Amino acid sequence: MKYLILHAEGFADGPQPGLAGKSVLEVAKTPNLDRIARCGEFGWAAIPSEGMAPTGELTGLTILGYDPHKYSTGPAPLEAAGLGITVGEQDVVYRCNLVTMRADQPQASRAASADPKKLSPQAVLEDARAGGIETDEARELIDALNEQVGSETIQFYPGDRHEHFMVWVNGKARAVCHNPKAVEGHQIGEYLPTGDGADILRKLMDASMIILRDHPVNLDRRDAGLKTANCLWLWGQGRAPLWPPVTERFGITGSMVALSTLHRGLGICAGFEAVDVDGAQEGPAGLPLLRQRALAELSRKDLVYLHVSLADLASPDSDEQGKAKAVSAFDQDLVGPLLEELTQNGPSRLLVVCDQSEQLTEQKPPSYQALAALLDTSQQGEGSAGVGFDETHATQPGAPPRDGLRLLARLLKR
Repeated sequence: MKYLILHAEGFADGPQPGLAGKSVLEVAKTPNLDRIARCGEFGWAAIPSEGMAPTGELTGLTILGYDPHKYSTGPAPLEAAGLGITVGEQDVVYRCNLVTMRADQPQASRAASADPKKLSPQAVLEDARAGGIETDEARELIDALNEQVGSETIQFYPGDRHEHFMVWVNGKARAVCHNPKAVEGHQIGEYLPTGDGADILRKLMDASMIILRDHPVNLDRRDAGLKTANCLWLWGQGRAPLWPPVTERFGITGSMVALSTLHRGLGICAGFEAVDVDGAQEGPAGLPLLRQRALAELSRKDLVYLHVSLADLASPDSDEQGKAKAVSAFDQDLVGPLLEELTQNGPSRLLVVCDQSEQLTEQKPPSYQALAALLDTSQQGEGSAGVGFDETHATQPGAPPRDGLRLLARLLKR
């Protein structure tokens, strides 16, 4: 028996104003996902998140049977693992985003000189992605920070574009930090780090503004009329995870296929092999290579976890119609061929999980759910007529959501 988990992150965001109150899944053409919902077990699965701000790691932890309340480390340590960054047990990893900060002044008077000179509470976080800075430019800035404020206890590591990492050796992990997306457009005063270790974090962020403001990369960007990457924003911290491997718990072999650094790290920490997907194009054009990698791994492993994010398929500026087209391409170019291969190549089980996109606010909802469908490809029938893979059809009156922590056990049930 072969097992495939298909985690579609950000596909189930509910009614959208630009789609006349329908969801992206309701508008997209998804005959293959609909078939899975119609012929398998389909409904909502509960993701344990009480008191926690939903992030990209919660669904992945839950799918693999790790209760987030016990095993969540914050996203940064998982991403560090995905990049192969060595972290000691007492070290703390922070997400280290390059952002655009500006002085709080009227729109009419804003100019390049509006770049603030220090970490003032009145400064405004203008752009959490630093104007879409390219990776090569960003690495120059991270190198400059390492040269000037790096030490035996503080080290910065380059990632991609605006997203990077800081390792604090024997550092503090309990500071209260905030997702820069939630701060975008606001004065930063109430969002600056607080609590244990916050003084160090604020000093590093303040020093970054002095170093980055007039760095040649930013001078060139300013001359070109682009937003500058003039500040580091530290958040998402945690210590290296120490989890009981899924592979040992269930006596299986497994692989993680993902473009997401976080999910690569999640797989590594769960005992899986993280598979290279070098060469995968951005957007729907990259789906065939992901499919090929997943099928190749399934030929030599018991379980493959394939992660695809809607954010990888649609640009950050895509409207709801554009996202619906990306989901349609996902169904046609990935789900359909995978389902056909699984059906033809012996007994297998497929678990499809679609969750919400990572929340851009600091809200901590009392419940967080994902769509989940479990299909045994050797026992497909006609299923329930008219059922579609979407939020409306998953909602059954009087039927509570399944326990998301039991999804993996149900998938691997002998």
